[in-house]
Amino acid sequence: MGIYVEIFIRGSLDDLWEKTQTPQLHQRWDVRFTDITYLPGTQPQRFLYATRIGFGLRISGEGETVAIREGDDGQRTSSLKFWSNDPKSLIREGSGYWKYIPQTDGARFLTWYNYDTRFGWPGRLFDRVIFRPLLGWATAWSFDRLCLWIEKGIDPGISLQRSFIYSIARLAVAFIWLYHGIVPKLLYHHPDELLPLLQGGLSNETALSVVNLAGVLEVILGLAMFIWWRSRGLFLLTIALMVFAFVTVALTAPTLLVAAFNPVSLNLSMSALSAIGYLAGVDLPSASNCLRKPAEQNS
Repeated sequence: MGIYVEIFIRGSLDDLWEKTQTPQLHQRWDVRFTDITYLPGTQPQRFLYATRIGFGLRISGEGETVAIREGDDGQRTSSLKFWSNDPKSLIREGSGYWKYIPQTDGARFLTWYNYDTRFGWPGRLFDRVIFRPLLGWATAWSFDRLCLWIEKGIDPGISLQRSFIYSIARLAVAFIWLYHGIVPKLLYHHPDELLPLLQGGLSNETALSVVNLAGVLEVILGLAMFIWWRSRGLFLLTIALMVFAFVTVALTAPTLLVAAFNPVSLNLSMSALSAIGYLAGVDLPSASNCLRKPAEQNS
């Protein structure tokens, strides 16, 4: 049940070591922590950590580095244990390690850690179903964020900002596709959906069939925005479809262009959101870029 994450980073082992062992640098890329502070003059090295969870609340804890060693082959290992007396913390205590393995053109950076929970069986259930998978994802996402910092010089703050922008654009476009596919097309067959088709010469029955089909396709597109989260091509497809839909309405039912809620504002907004998402989606951290099991278990 321990959490394992591994990533290959093309860069200097010394740079990797500095960005992971210096508290001020560590807290910049690791989304699991808001603050990390070393306590001076302590042996083993003690540290305090804290994570803001919103609404003015934060969870705090302590830890200590119990061993740091370097092998003859250049490998480095940093072992630690951690605990929290904060009653809000699900984690009671735990331990783990970071390992740095030099390679020809970079380094393998990996971690393994495990912990005990509080709150009895409800805490164990919540940990197994929700918290532990989320914590594993956060660790992997943070490792890739660190990788982008070292390999491409992308500041962790920029990575976080781009990820937020991308996610907001993605969720907004997905919601609009789903809403317009389900509500005005599949559920209510709104007259404005039928008007361009009827004025284009289709019968009412055929127009209804076309609207239903369009609704299904829009729902599929909305779901695809979630399923293929990393696909920037879906943003380009959305822009192309918005242009096509606008031209179609302008030719077949131009009166809709001056309605209170019209294709001009909707299609322009969808295209702008898609363009923002497409541009923000370059070089984003992704947990999928990390191994979640040791190499021998993935083979």
